[in-house]
Amino acid sequence: MKQAYIVDALRTPVGRRKGGLSHVHGADLGAFVLKELVGRNAIPAEDYDDVVFGCCDTIGPLAGNIGRSSWLAAGLPLQVPGVTVDRQCGSSQQAVHFAAQAVMSGNQDVVIAGGVQTMTQIPISSAMLAGQALGFTDPFSGSEGWRARFGDAPVSQFHAAQMIADHWNLSREAMEAFALESHRRAMVAIEEGRFKREIVPFQGVSRDETPRPDTTLAKMATLEPLMPGGKLTAAVSSQTCDAAAALLVVSEDALKRYNLTPRARIVHMSVMGDDPVWMLTAPIPATKRALERAGLSMNDIDVVEINEAFASVVMAWLAETGYSAEKTNPNGGAIALGHPLGATGARLMTTLLHELERTGGRYGLQTMCEGGGVANVTIIERL
Repeated sequence: MKQAYIVDALRTPVGRRKGGLSHVHGADLGAFVLKELVGRNAIPAEDYDDVVFGCCDTIGPLAGNIGRSSWLAAGLPLQVPGVTVDRQCGSSQQAVHFAAQAVMSGNQDVVIAGGVQTMTQIPISSAMLAGQALGFTDPFSGSEGWRARFGDAPVSQFHAAQMIADHWNLSREAMEAFALESHRRAMVAIEEGRFKREIVPFQGVSRDETPRPDTTLAKMATLEPLMPGGKLTAAVSSQTCDAAAALLVVSEDALKRYNLTPRARIVHMSVMGDDPVWMLTAPIPATKRALERAGLSMNDIDVVEINEAFASVVMAWLAETGYSAEKTNPNGGAIALGHPLGATGARLMTTLLHELERTGGRYGLQTMCEGGGVANVTIIERL
């Protein structure tokens, strides 16, 4: 089978809600990372085979195939196509998978995979509100098949995160300590300049705006639960934000043709489903199966990036895999760095690649929970 290689990876800073990137149109934010990626690699713009972008809640400025419109907004050649992928929170990780699969199949040689999300302008509730305007209370209302299979159990990320906390006996205090550590790690990474190679400053914003250096356990303890009687608060949840990220995925033929230096090889890609009511547990079985298929073990993995949708998600994954907490999200996760939905997968992959390069690690693993009870897993090898 042909190999797929990562040649480059970059991202914008993560803009906090109503922060420095909140005014930017989604197509312009996506265009920025595309133009930067094309501009710093020696491949003629017309030679790109496709642009695969992840994005959720594609309404308003994110509608109309944002992958294609971002490329056009960047002023790049008309003949290069683009497509938008929605696998919920894993959209741009899936974009990387689709790009790599196209290369490994021999159908394409040069593909950009990435994602964009402007959550200040299009909040996570927007699609739900749009559905309600049409008379639907939720995506499953009126589905006889869904009700026959899952009954009236609530399908909510908040409910799922709370069930995970209860099942794994995770206290509010333990989750808040986890969240505080996420902020601490992110601030260390910023202060030590670990993100400088992966971030391209945009319109005066040069660093991630989301980490909170002044947060404390005492402050977290004052927050009201997201659900009555629950353990979850905003402090132990990922932040809404604005960002874009992109990676250049190429074939071995393209490496030779354009004299490119590969930075990583994609070793494994898979996606797995789990119970949609529990929703956020899929990374646990997905990680196990991915390692088995790759012929690796957790001992072979040098760095893990797992999306911190909620503290309970990562803490349960750590408990079940037995992997090192120190090597998991070593530069902080989405609790501190934000979760720009459709861009998060590409952001995590970009950070994973740069962390492997910084530390000299060989294998990196990325996974994340996704709406519908799904999880992608990608394993890369630094070259």
